[in-house]
Amino acid sequence: MKKNILYLECNSGISGDMTVAALLDLGADRNVLEKALQSMPIDGFEINISRVKKAGLDVCDFQVILEKDYENHDHDMKYLFEEGHSHDECSHYTEHTHDGQCHVGEVDQYGQKHDHIHEHRNLQDILHIIDHTDMTEAAKETAARIFQILAAAEAKAHGIPEEEVHFHEVGAVDSIVDIVSAAVCLDNLGITECVVSPLCEGTGTIRCKHGILSVPVPAVLYIAQAHQLELSVTDSKGELVTPTGAAIAAAVKTADNLPKRFRILKTGMGAGKRTYERPSILRAMLIEETGLEDKKCQTETVKGDDDTVIRENDEDVIYKLESNIDDCSGESMGYVMDRLLEAGARDVHYTPVYMKKNRPAYQLNVICKEEQIAELESIIFMETTTIGIRRQKMKRTILSRRSMEVLTEWGNAVVKVCTLPDGKGERYYPEYESVAALSKMSGRPFAEVYRMIVETL
Repeated sequence: MKKNILYLECNSGISGDMTVAALLDLGADRNVLEKALQSMPIDGFEINISRVKKAGLDVCDFQVILEKDYENHDHDMKYLFEEGHSHDECSHYTEHTHDGQCHVGEVDQYGQKHDHIHEHRNLQDILHIIDHTDMTEAAKETAARIFQILAAAEAKAHGIPEEEVHFHEVGAVDSIVDIVSAAVCLDNLGITECVVSPLCEGTGTIRCKHGILSVPVPAVLYIAQAHQLELSVTDSKGELVTPTGAAIAAAVKTADNLPKRFRILKTGMGAGKRTYERPSILRAMLIEETGLEDKKCQTETVKGDDDTVIRENDEDVIYKLESNIDDCSGESMGYVMDRLLEAGARDVHYTPVYMKKNRPAYQLNVICKEEQIAELESIIFMETTTIGIRRQKMKRTILSRRSMEVLTEWGNAVVKVCTLPDGKGERYYPEYESVAALSKMSGRPFAEVYRMIVETL
């Protein structure tokens, strides 16, 4: 089956409107999107899709135009970032109405009120909106997943249960439109896998509803932490990664790294609204993996006098570090194993052995790449009683492998996919941590969750 692989290059960050614009530029059907948005059970907006210039480049722009009462400060650079932004000319007020709406606005120097409507929607309110929007079930699942990620991050940031989270900025009309639009476009393009580059983020502070916060804002940090998103902090002043953008990346990401070889089928570029030192452009690519034979272990057969030797490429060379330890506690051995794995060792194990004078001991074995040797040996010397480590260079034959995420009724599960030689198929191995987490969440036995994940593939 053909895989539609999306690559999101986030060198200038990522936001909701940038993502939608980039996907439209890739070829997502505008008519399908407009039909979905027209069916949404919310009012107060219209959209505009156009072409704009960013750093001299022709890029797509997706704009959510809000009615006056629903306007906010999302793209007001002076309000968001300018130090010493003055409140002398206007003061702010908040009024709650009986219909659950919150009128937030300003009082100008003449005492006139200019209000903006902010409905404080919780997650169930937003899921209701998604469920009553005319889009595919797959698109609904993606949109719901994005909001669930945001709810978890907001709950963590404010120290409250997820069901008590009331979205303010994210629950605003334009944010809902951005997220639903992204889900519709992803589904329309038939995306099956998504590689997300490190998210380049700025520095400094940003003004939001709760005050002035450091960049990255807490919601972005919690999303990156929970979903293993890579961040790359730049010298640019400002917020390059919005919570909505981070949540979209987390919801769709299936891999961090591009295939070793690939062909670019199409490129799309989406414009952001904020103006920074670097142009706010999200570049998206539809790619096709090529050269699968190069991903397999390439071997060379050399016939000797007595046997046949198989030699692999340098990239398939590993090292084994080995040490016999006869005066170290079991607790220490368990701790050093954890430290070695955290430092990037490919594998760590130890076995009971008997040494000279029949002393019981452990033989510690660590598998690693050449560039990791110094760090791992330092850990072994620091955390055990050994005074020597044997080192052995080894060659190995490996299957091509990659990671992917599959959606289950309890959430996403990470699966390792191994390709058999000569195109003889693939094998799927759900990762232990994902199975264990879903098992705890659902209350189902580990073996049952494992089997159900495999059956979805």
